[in-house]
Amino acid sequence: MPRVLVVATSRRTRGGITSVIKAHETGTQWNKYHCHWIQTHRDCNLIVKIWYFVTAIVEYIVLLPFYDIVHFHFSEYVTAKRKRMLMSIAKFFGKKVISHFHAFSLDSTIRSEWRYLYEYLFSNSDIVLVLSEYWKNALIEELGMEERKVKILYNPCPHVESKSTKVKNTNEILYAGTVYHRKGYDDMIRAFAKVAHNHRDWKIVFAGNGEVEQGKILAAELGIADQTEFLGWVSGEAKDAVFRHASVFCLPSYAEGFPMGVLDAWAYGLPVITTPVGGIPDIAIDGKNMLLFNPGDIDALAAQMEKIISDVNLRNTIASESSILARTTFNVQTINKQLDEIYEELLRM
Repeated sequence: MPRVLVVATSRRTRGGITSVIKAHETGTQWNKYHCHWIQTHRDCNLIVKIWYFVTAIVEYIVLLPFYDIVHFHFSEYVTAKRKRMLMSIAKFFGKKVISHFHAFSLDSTIRSEWRYLYEYLFSNSDIVLVLSEYWKNALIEELGMEERKVKILYNPCPHVESKSTKVKNTNEILYAGTVYHRKGYDDMIRAFAKVAHNHRDWKIVFAGNGEVEQGKILAAELGIADQTEFLGWVSGEAKDAVFRHASVFCLPSYAEGFPMGVLDAWAYGLPVITTPVGGIPDIAIDGKNMLLFNPGDIDALAAQMEKIISDVNLRNTIASESSILARTTFNVQTINKQLDEIYEELLRM
């Protein structure tokens, strides 16, 4: 049976790529193709990072002759640079290559000074996987790639224990992810401040590290410190508890590939307020399966918050639609089956 080397960041790294590969590990294709994860990077000090990458290179060179496909995962230029040398070795040995592109911004990747790097990676790949129709069109239009070579593979919803989508009484709007401006945490604070005085029993909760102190200062300045909570980074059982406790999920992001926070929210049956960026427009029906507003439009976000707080029936309806998305289009088994078919197609080339 053909074998697949998966080359990506460490399973201990925080972020979407790690979450996606862990989801892929649960599929039958992982064992079918004897997948092995080469971990090239870890969040730590520079010396350990270098040691981690060097040991990954050694492991890669030793194992590569025994594998047929190399599946590279990368996004921003730092991760892409690490993959360039490894990809050149794979091509030298005549291996089939997949580039799995997880970027969130055109300007920091294929429109940046590092455009040549992405052109190299994609031109030396047999298949390029992207996270949405938006990114497929971008690679075709910006880089002139052949449509047949670029395929969409959505990030999957994580599997969670079956639970009711009935609206809870906790009255919490949850944000989960790195706390920084690109994801719009500050817009969320400003928007909630516009409606908070009408809903003193509601609060916003931030699960993630980053600009936490700045967020606390902003909430205090706007008079909603007592309705704002920062939990820091959560994972495992703590993350599960946070999502189960929330009533609504909000991600006011300015740029995304396909946001894992939204996929997590769907898995837990939470109604979602978000922006039409990255892969979201592929699936979004405003007012039916989520509530949308344009990035940076704080008044529009406040209006959507008011709407979902005040209308229990709307929360129930969108929560039900979230659960349907998690069970169908973004079901982890569905995505893993599609990945299996991609591997099969590549081996036939």
